[in-house]
Amino acid sequence: MENEAAIKADPHTPLTTQMLPVGEGHTLYVETVGNPDGVPVLFLHGGPGSGCQPSHRRLFDPGRYHAVLFDQRGAGRSTPHAQRSANSTDRLVADIETIRMALGIDRWLVVGGSWGATLAIAYAQNHPDRVTAILLRATFLGTRRELDWAFSTAMPHFYPRLHADFLDLLTPSERAAPLEAYWRRILDSDPEIHRPAAFAWYQAERILSQIAPPADRLDLSKLPAPGARFPTSPFMEAHYFSNDCFLEPDQLLVNAARLDGIPGRIVQSRYDLLCPPATSFALAKAWPDANVRIVDTAGHGQGEPGVEAAITQALADLHPTVTNGQ
Repeated sequence: MENEAAIKADPHTPLTTQMLPVGEGHTLYVETVGNPDGVPVLFLHGGPGSGCQPSHRRLFDPGRYHAVLFDQRGAGRSTPHAQRSANSTDRLVADIETIRMALGIDRWLVVGGSWGATLAIAYAQNHPDRVTAILLRATFLGTRRELDWAFSTAMPHFYPRLHADFLDLLTPSERAAPLEAYWRRILDSDPEIHRPAAFAWYQAERILSQIAPPADRLDLSKLPAPGARFPTSPFMEAHYFSNDCFLEPDQLLVNAARLDGIPGRIVQSRYDLLCPPATSFALAKAWPDANVRIVDTAGHGQGEPGVEAAITQALADLHPTVTNGQ
């Protein structure tokens, strides 16, 4: 094994990496981590568009789990970078099945947070026979109602100065429907229009993701220079959110019965302004096999205090169940 020494020094070093063609011009970066004989587990990153990070590997006990991580279409190291064409929820669900079959995995535990939770639920509802258990962080059901709460209710109530800055970027007529205006600007082909809107969206979302953000205002003076690397997530989010995440109204909640018999754990931060606890409890009510663990004094992000510890504990708790379910 070429990277045997690296794995010995750091057991979270990838065992394998590959670029996997999935059709329609897309090729996905896929990596595996941990014990090849361990319990298979799939990790789904958030965004849409953020990509996997080294910290995601460290959620999984390398002795117990054989973890699979990949960058979704247009995200991270997948190619073409930032490509939005042929990029939709049903295609991502199909990509997961392509990865599973390519790796020769029969069934796996599925883990995802925020948008990754959306995709985890969508995949499990389409392929329940391939899922041994589900672990979610910060449930997002992909509805317009949730986005309105975060950007049009939570933001002005908890961060009024941020909300004023957020609206100031728009014309008076655009402020009547600010989310549509932002998505339209972000998806505009003119860099003079899309760059400041995408950066404002990115900054606002980061502030809402933290229980104690370093600032409560937008700072467009930090806008990257033209030609500099720019975050992908605002563009992919605008693409997905302006298309209702390519889901029918309340699709994931309506179809919750398809999860019957699949053990579930939901790690939910008390003060998550993007994905509030009410959503996780609504899902758990419709999916009795799931239970919610609240992390107090934490916001949305995986790096918030106590969140990663709660995820690793949930993985430890699920291990006997998924081992028997293989």
